[in-house]
Amino acid sequence: MAGGIGARFWPKSRQTMPKQFLDILGTGKSFIRHTYERFAKTVPGENFLVVTNQRYKDLVLEHLPELRPEQVLCEPVGRNTAPCIAYAAYTLLRKDPEAEMIVTPADHLILDEEGFRAVIGECLAFAAEHDALMTVGIKPTRPDTGYGYIQVSDSKPVSKVKCFTEKPNLELAQTFLQCGEFFWNSGIFVWKVSAIVEAFRRYLPEHDQLFSGVMRALGTDAEQNVVNMAFSECRAISIDYGIMEKADNVYVRCGDFGWSDVGTWGSVYQHARKDRYANAAPAEGCYLYDTRSSIISLPEKKVAVISGLKEYIVVDTDDVLMICPRSEEQNIKKYIDEVKFHTGEKYV
Repeated sequence: MAGGIGARFWPKSRQTMPKQFLDILGTGKSFIRHTYERFAKTVPGENFLVVTNQRYKDLVLEHLPELRPEQVLCEPVGRNTAPCIAYAAYTLLRKDPEAEMIVTPADHLILDEEGFRAVIGECLAFAAEHDALMTVGIKPTRPDTGYGYIQVSDSKPVSKVKCFTEKPNLELAQTFLQCGEFFWNSGIFVWKVSAIVEAFRRYLPEHDQLFSGVMRALGTDAEQNVVNMAFSECRAISIDYGIMEKADNVYVRCGDFGWSDVGTWGSVYQHARKDRYANAAPAEGCYLYDTRSSIISLPEKKVAVISGLKEYIVVDTDDVLMICPRSEEQNIKKYIDEVKFHTGEKYV
């Protein structure tokens, strides 16, 4: 899944070049490139499908030159994760009704990739044997209010899901951490394509009807028109709300392999290299004085002199500069709305 715009990484992530195509962590590779290489050790290259907004098709092929154009499924408009997954699932159903399917966002960080692949292998085996809808849970390390949580029914490595809880308040997140029965919801799923299609038929019948039509139109002159119609008519809903919270065959394999959705500048700060004053800043061209615990992102060949900041985010691009306290990062979407109101889409 590679269609989002990464608004929480504004102004670095923009509609014209969103987060999944950026090297925010300074590794030399974009998030989507890392994701492809991570799964290429498990999945043959010809079996990849990337679902993205139609405006990003060329970017996907630029970052993943191994793919053929037909492996990039283009959404005319974003409708959350359920339609995105339906598009891929019904496409796979047409190609191979017995296929297994791994669903992953394109922009996650995995530090222990060998451990992660082992977990995915277990999920594939369990899903194939039990017709289960598998999700990958992450052992929480802190009471984070930015993630959804999964409650498990027992302490087995693969456990039936008791319930899903969307992003809790801090007090509830602390309770979850102490309880030991709750895990972060990674948004990574594994299932047989036949199992998820059956779930769409049962819990989201309108999506089943629309994307069954897409499946019948694949490879015909009408394909794109049918896809456009399906996305214009389908309800925007997440796979969690639409299916996972309702189905009775949902299981979770919990793991601890250094996962992060790298969803905020704060999470980038957490994983970035820091100097002796706890600043995450470029090694060259950034001169810091009396500045601590801040994250600074600059364009190449840009020189910055920064003095007197404590726990700030400084993001400079060719045409936008944002400076805000790390503690106010949750206001970034408000900043975007304000800029958009006064200047239109140009800087968003």
